[in-house]
Amino acid sequence: MCWLCSLKSQDSTIDHEVGAYARPAANAPWAPRRALLQLAAGSAAAGMFAPALAQVDVGKPSTLRTLVPAETLERSAAQQYAQIIAEARAKGALAPEDHPALRGLRAIARRLIPHALPWNPRAQHWRWEVHLIASKQINAWCMPGGKIAFYTGILEQLKLDSDEAAMVMGHEMAHALREHARERIAKTEATNLGLRLGAQLLGLGQIGDVAANLGTQLLSLKYSRDDETEADLVGLEIAARAAFKPEASVELWKKMAALKGDSEPPGFLSTHPNSPERIRQLEANVPKVRPLYEQALARG
Repeated sequence: MCWLCSLKSQDSTIDHEVGAYARPAANAPWAPRRALLQLAAGSAAAGMFAPALAQVDVGKPSTLRTLVPAETLERSAAQQYAQIIAEARAKGALAPEDHPALRGLRAIARRLIPHALPWNPRAQHWRWEVHLIASKQINAWCMPGGKIAFYTGILEQLKLDSDEAAMVMGHEMAHALREHARERIAKTEATNLGLRLGAQLLGLGQIGDVAANLGTQLLSLKYSRDDETEADLVGLEIAARAAFKPEASVELWKKMAALKGDSEPPGFLSTHPNSPERIRQLEANVPKVRPLYEQALARG
């Protein structure tokens, strides 16, 4: 999906503590994940769909995404998510409900979700889920429909604090909220359809079929540079509104750059903005959302 674009678990050992960040905030205790659903519904009822104007400038979502039915994609994502979680559980790699790091992640999600809803009207109906999978991979993702997974590798190797973890989660939520997967699949299908029609007109026969299994595509989907930048900025604003320190977004990517060192290819595999580019973009936008962070702190 994102980050290092890999969803397979490689490690079946779950640590019992993942840094100071694993401790949920005292004012945000975690109940079973039904609490996420209740919180989402309550926020929508409280008028969350009339938020203050967005402080980051990302424009409108692409209309091309409408070529792929949102319901179909979300249903496919839910099926694939369930399969991944079941496989992790079978391998002993799924964090139990009382795992401190999982509790910390779910506490973060509870704070982010109310501020995520205004970015996509469909999100009020999503069955948000958060799971932690034991793996050395530095990865986290959010599938369409609010299906979130973190791997222990990203927590352990980057030593994330709560603010940095919130930036990761906000970024991944933003991909789902802005329907980047739906847009990517729509563009692929439109291209394939054009090739097929062109081939038929030229009498050359079929040139492949449009991918029918949307869930399978989610495993290998790569987002564009614009998608990644948009997710960075939307995630930054969501996290700031939830009282997570905006400067943590910059620290996160400094950690990523230090971890990768000289091994990072130019342009981050030519599809993701590299760390210096991301850091510059985030530094330019931190002042825009800092008042939101300060307001959230003042509200307590």
